[in-house]
Amino acid sequence: MSSASDGFPAPMAEEPPCSSATAAAGRPPVRVQLPGLALDPLSEADVVNHVVRQWSAGAGGLIVTPNVDIWLRMRREPDTALLVSSADIVVADGQPLVLAARLMGEPLPGRVTGASLVESLSAAAAVHDIPVYVIGGGEAEVALLAASSLADRHRGLQVVGHVTPPHGFERDPVLLDELVSHVVSCGPGIVLVGLGFPKQEWLAKVLMARLPQAWFLGCGAGVEMAAGRRRRAPGWAQRCGLEWLARLVQEPRRLARRYLVDDAPAAVALLVASAVRRWHR
Repeated sequence: MSSASDGFPAPMAEEPPCSSATAAAGRPPVRVQLPGLALDPLSEADVVNHVVRQWSAGAGGLIVTPNVDIWLRMRREPDTALLVSSADIVVADGQPLVLAARLMGEPLPGRVTGASLVESLSAAAAVHDIPVYVIGGGEAEVALLAASSLADRHRGLQVVGHVTPPHGFERDPVLLDELVSHVVSCGPGIVLVGLGFPKQEWLAKVLMARLPQAWFLGCGAGVEMAAGRRRRAPGWAQRCGLEWLARLVQEPRRLARRYLVDDAPAAVALLVASAVRRWHR
């Protein structure tokens, strides 16, 4: 999906973190270079702490949590690859990415999912008085339910606004401008964007131009999960990297082809390429 078809401007290229010196300046440490994807070696707690520190210093950014499906799109679509690589934090949502890094001899702390970050960032926002805004997709009340549920679970959380944009808003300049103006007027410090990849990341880039001090998380189904409209896999499945199987059971018609036909062979190819790269090194 190109930036033209999405209706959003192409993001400007940014230099990724490249040395330990940049970490001291507020950036994450050196990224782990997988075939076609660079990942920050950060745990979920590291991400949350980084966001809190940077927001307190008046700096914002974008968090992207790629999985194998996103990795595949990056291989096919240069605009998508640029979008992910230009994010301020890129952490592995998919277990195959974690395994690939391990095969290369550059292990990551583990998976960091968008759904988990919705909760942990909200918990930190409640403690540090960071205002939160929720953008959800699908049914009109999803964002409202997510905002209410997060406020109930995290005492003291300031949810300053929520919206579920109408279908096709990104192609309508009037609707897009209304959405951007509303989010900006609420003055959030953290924006949870659950519109699906890459629409949520394109929107985050548009909003960042007006809210440079805010942090944006592209969380996919994380908003629906926060709203209680979609169930997460049991904890053991999450720890074992089998969350995809639980989602497949819930939505077989929508996800069977993606997971079994597209993603599974791609995951095997990524693991083999990572092992070969380490052997050559």
